[in-house]
Amino acid sequence: MAKRAIFKIEKMNPLNKITTFFKEVGLEMKKVNWPTKKETLKNTATVIFISLMAAVFLGGFDYLIRKIIEKIL
Repeated sequence: MAKRAIFKIEKMNPLNKITTFFKEVGLEMKKVNWPTKKETLKNTATVIFISLMAAVFLGGFDYLIRKIIEKIL
């Protein structure tokens, strides 16, 4: 059955292929389990927090290494 559908799509003109593609995209987007606003905000806050912690850690590490190198040279 899948081969039949693919065969039909291959015989379509380019405009029909594009139209079919976007219709199928729309159908698939309806199946997506979108996160709630609360989940999105929680995940965003988590990413920002982890990014800031990584920046502080790397900045501190860079500062420490720079001070060590300055004392050596």
